[in-house]
Amino acid sequence: MDVLYFAWVRERIGLPKETVTTTAKTVAELVAELRAREDRYELAFSDLSALRVAVDQELTDFDASIEGAREVAFFPPMTGG
Repeated sequence: MDVLYFAWVRERIGLPKETVTTTAKTVAELVAELRAREDRYELAFSDLSALRVAVDQELTDFDASIEGAREVAFFPPMTGG
């Protein structure tokens, strides 16, 4: 599956996108796998309340299923003006 990173998440991880192979069944399990990789992932996912997630371009929660998903995207909350 493709994992996309936007804004400061991308800056902390150093990649805009990567393809990952995972056994995770939920977004939270995927985050746990990513955090275990390296310090840069741990830093990017250290405060999940500061992140939003979309699965296959649908805004969702961290307990959402990713089974069969092709894309998961992480980004900070949007602000309007």
